[in-house]
Amino acid sequence: MSLAVLKSRALLGMSAPLVTVEVHLANGLPSFNIVGLPEAEVKESKDRVRAAILNAQLEFPAKRITVNLAPADLPKASGRFDLPIALGILIASGQLRVKDAHRYEFAGELSLSGELRPVHGALAMTYGLTQEAIAQNRDVPIFVLPVQNCMEAALVTGARIWSAQSLLGVCAKLRAPDEQEDVVADLTTLEQTFEHDWSDVRGQATVKRALEVAAAGGHSVLMIGPPGTGKSMLAARLPTILPPMTEAQAMESATVASSAAQFNILNWKKRPYRSPHHTASAVALVGGGSVPKPGEISLAHNGVLFLDELPEFSKNVLEVLREPLESGEIHISRAARQATFPARFQLIGAMNPCPCGYLGHPTRPCRCSPDMVLRYQSRLSGPFLNRIDMQVEVPAVAIESLSGTVAASEPSVQVAARVRKAFERQLARQGCVNAQLSVKQVDQYCVLDEAAQKVLARAMTQLNWSARVYHRVLRVARTVADMDGAEQLTAAHVAQAIQYRRALQSVA
Repeated sequence: MSLAVLKSRALLGMSAPLVTVEVHLANGLPSFNIVGLPEAEVKESKDRVRAAILNAQLEFPAKRITVNLAPADLPKASGRFDLPIALGILIASGQLRVKDAHRYEFAGELSLSGELRPVHGALAMTYGLTQEAIAQNRDVPIFVLPVQNCMEAALVTGARIWSAQSLLGVCAKLRAPDEQEDVVADLTTLEQTFEHDWSDVRGQATVKRALEVAAAGGHSVLMIGPPGTGKSMLAARLPTILPPMTEAQAMESATVASSAAQFNILNWKKRPYRSPHHTASAVALVGGGSVPKPGEISLAHNGVLFLDELPEFSKNVLEVLREPLESGEIHISRAARQATFPARFQLIGAMNPCPCGYLGHPTRPCRCSPDMVLRYQSRLSGPFLNRIDMQVEVPAVAIESLSGTVAASEPSVQVAARVRKAFERQLARQGCVNAQLSVKQVDQYCVLDEAAQKVLARAMTQLNWSARVYHRVLRVARTVADMDGAEQLTAAHVAQAIQYRRALQSVA
């Protein structure tokens, strides 16, 4: 047989489209051509495949070899196609016989010695082929991968994974398919541990309470305070008190990380925490490229995106966050490709109250003029601030609070237990966290008594808040009530939510 047809997968955004690898051997002058829109690394696979076959003590046919990667209009990148190309050559030349080749899919990069090297995106590809098979009501194909990728891919429910260390190892498995066993993910050794703990931060009881509310309801937070008051410490410890991820959320986050070659199985079911530098570009933050790839906001999906020194970010970078903050996803359009990435992240921002950082400090005088303060704070546009649920002032820490003789605050375990209880109340009531309530759901679940209505109406009038802020305050008040175990929103709950919106006005 001079023609072999095998299957593999490409990566395009969050999807893993099927790639058919067709290998044809013909008489004529020896040559090796790859067609089907291959990128540079795919074109270079010719030399890797030739050396791997020869060093595996197999015969490389001295014929005209044509490899077609279909569909032709889909860009093919990375070395994941080395393995199916090499197997296709062996099958087409008669050196390997494979029964029911349609039952398998292959991905793996070959070394010159014939050993298999890991590829990125194994989990994303496995998830794609599994969901495709389920949607089409057919058997899930067996996915043959390098050993290093198998535990990652086996996390996908319903997947069938075979591991191999070399090209010869794959050939041996295909010759005796009935003797092979699927790889099963062993998660018993994975333990959720955190480097930091909530008790590391001394003082700041008010800010901790605000972040506890934010963790329970999934709210975005802007912390405003002088340098050295613990803003970065608090943000880094927020993941330690967040509710646990569901299986579906963990798979979504892992698929995004896998498609960006940043997945680590030790982080399975851990909330992502991303903290890009303020010099990051808009593309780095939201994703992009000629072949769209996820950015920081998608890598923070179901986790925390911390932006320190918020006003130092470019204004156009901050403005692109407005859409995903509302919708929970980001749409990237290029001339040839479009992609949609999930971006349901919890935004935590931190900033100083003024350029020198000491406006309102009890002991250090501020050197900034009112104009300088106004220009600094106006780097954050009104529409962007409207989309942040809570604005919390982080005051300077008293020296007494830093003393080792002062009792440490609660550890993450205790705080997380309260957060989880409030989180479960929300899921039982409406099926989502309060930050994701629609306007209709706000009207249904955030009913105010007469006193609470008066408090909120007075704040709306005095602070000139928009309708968007009105609904965000109600969502926060709903979370405050859930933390207290209350069904009815009272004036106290609304007043506390209002206080979480006034930090920027108080330092302006």
